[in-house]
Amino acid sequence: MTMRTRITELLHIRLPIIQGGLAYIARAPLAARVSAAGGLGQITATTLEDGEELRGEIRKVREMTDKPFGVNFAIGHRPIDDLVEVALEERVSAISLTGGNPKPYAPRIVDQGIPLIVLTAGVRAAKNAERLGASIVVAVGAEGGGHIGRDDTGTMVLTRKVVESVQIPVVASGGIGDGQGLVAALALGAEGIEMGTRFVATQECPVHPSYKERLIATNENETRIIERSIGLPGRVLPSPYVDTILAHEPAASVEELLPYVSGDKNRAAVLEGLWEQGFAWGGQVTGLISDIPSVQELMNRIEKQAEDAWNRIGSIMS
Repeated sequence: MTMRTRITELLHIRLPIIQGGLAYIARAPLAARVSAAGGLGQITATTLEDGEELRGEIRKVREMTDKPFGVNFAIGHRPIDDLVEVALEERVSAISLTGGNPKPYAPRIVDQGIPLIVLTAGVRAAKNAERLGASIVVAVGAEGGGHIGRDDTGTMVLTRKVVESVQIPVVASGGIGDGQGLVAALALGAEGIEMGTRFVATQECPVHPSYKERLIATNENETRIIERSIGLPGRVLPSPYVDTILAHEPAASVEELLPYVSGDKNRAAVLEGLWEQGFAWGGQVTGLISDIPSVQELMNRIEKQAEDAWNRIGSIMS
């Protein structure tokens, strides 16, 4: 089965699947494996030490694969101008921006001719990304892990709304972790998918084993939302520490809450398995995760599931 969309053409990839940014863990080994398997792997930049560490990660990916890959930048956590400059100097295949206003960075990226991917959670932001010259917009539904939109709009409705609102290709994200989800996204008018949580539960993802185990053990109705009180809702896996955050959150000011949701607290769970001292992002797609395959096995499976789903639809429609 061959899948050709504007996404595969723009990014020069075989499968219309993009790996999410994944703070602290989307490093060279995972990005290279996703790209080698036919998708677009990405390095997360904002949680790296500095521009030279990013340059090192980019060059590690190139040592591991000759396939296209991208660099993801989360806006608002720290100054990223030096990091963006490194990605431009290294001529990476794509740059994605998430979590804030892309306007300060978009012109430099677009002028360099590098495809710009902007993650959004609403129609207004998608239209703005298109005006700024983005090549691709990702519609991130409320089912997703990590920071989500304030409107709690699900992926199916959001994807359709964004597809109807912009002319550039749309990628669906949130609650997608298999080939059936890919075909559903294509049926909605999207031209690809982005997956984050599902790629964490792979052999190559460099996280604490307990994180992967919890992804398997967590049902789709057990994830929690933190930071809603400060206008930055994010979906996480349940844990004793998340209970502490939620108990503290209603009466806490922004300044009082931020230490509870810092990057250090995220790293504690994700990299060290300290679930009483930290939290980990995770989407409702946990309900569809039952194993920890290699990236190649996962991508092969998604491709086969998509083909089967397509054939099933064809038999119904005929």
